[in-house]
Amino acid sequence: MARKIGSRYTAHQILGRGSAGTVWLGEGPEGPVAIKLLREDLASDQELVGRFVQERTALLGLDHPHVVAVRDLVVDGNDLALVMDLVRGTDLRTRLDRERRLAPEAAVAIVADVADGLAAAHGAGVVHRDVKPENVLLDMQGPLGPGGSHPALLTDFGVAKLIDSPRRTRATKIIGTPDYLAPEIIEGLPPRAAVDIYALATVLYELLAGFTPFGGGHPGAVLRRHVTETVVPLPGIPEELWQLLVQCLAKAPASRLRASELGARLREQLPLLAGMPPLDVDEPDGESAEDAPEGGEAPAEPTAPASRVRRGAVPLVPGAAPDSNRDTHTSMRVPGPDELAGGARGTARAPRAAGAPRPGSARHRASARRRRITLGVAGVVLAAAVGVGTWLATSGDDAGATPHGTKNSAPASP
Repeated sequence: MARKIGSRYTAHQILGRGSAGTVWLGEGPEGPVAIKLLREDLASDQELVGRFVQERTALLGLDHPHVVAVRDLVVDGNDLALVMDLVRGTDLRTRLDRERRLAPEAAVAIVADVADGLAAAHGAGVVHRDVKPENVLLDMQGPLGPGGSHPALLTDFGVAKLIDSPRRTRATKIIGTPDYLAPEIIEGLPPRAAVDIYALATVLYELLAGFTPFGGGHPGAVLRRHVTETVVPLPGIPEELWQLLVQCLAKAPASRLRASELGARLREQLPLLAGMPPLDVDEPDGESAEDAPEGGEAPAEPTAPASRVRRGAVPLVPGAAPDSNRDTHTSMRVPGPDELAGGARGTARAPRAAGAPRPGSARHRASARRRRITLGVAGVVLAAAVGVGTWLATSGDDAGATPHGTKNSAPASP
């Protein structure tokens, strides 16, 4: 059913839903548009509406081939909406869900497009703050690029900043999707342009591997990994590409490349990646020791092989199911220093032999329980054997022994 959005636009049908609102196919004075209608609770927040209006100039000024342009911002009664260019295609998450992982050439070409768009935004003083596959659109009507990739455009600029107002988050909340959050955000520092580079490098890792470098399990465990763990290498890609990934996933923001540098250096890698098939890597187990509830039973051994356990964005709200597009943009308390350190249990994951269970996984815990049972039974058997041996030896000694406390008064032999 059609509905009016302000005085100039009409929304006809829903294209998708996310945690911040609903995207509609709409019509404006200049033709078809996409209209992102924010949630009613956001529209009723007067402080947020004020920030929305303040951001109008910056958002409308973003004009780049790899950024979905915002044409208008509508504040009308209970409606708070961004009117954007309509991209005829799909989002990167949908393609990733369908193909699981992309050929390196296509993955790098897509991420290079997004890096170019980020460079333009950062040059205008705008930080995206929620870069992830859901917010990358693929223009199916655009010319094919390296590896058969469609042009990629970054969307939803400004949404994270609009929602993340001081009153809504205070100083103890973080906004974002756990798998793509830079360590400095988790530690409570203000987000700068480098957070987008970290998130984009996470997206590239996911496109190549089929899973994010620090994702999986409870969101608290995911946040700790971002701060404490080193990214696990991906076999089969050129060393220079791997070093680009490592640099952009650095814990220190100053160590990461700028968006313009990242885009240029990724394009330099494209000739080396031509014709390379998708990587053949094992996906990690979907859970770990730190994910298990305190005092609870360890999860049962998964029936599906580890390579089929999905590791990706998880909801930050306990018990909430992810949206169909795995858009989990929401807020969470900033962890304390002791939580980020991981305590005595830690969060580091050591490399393991192919086919071996990851330490802390359900298979590892089950194996440990079997070893404990085996050792326990062996201990009982050993104790019984020692006991019997001791009894036999003692019985033999007792046969010729003098009772305790009895003096031997027999005269000594001459």
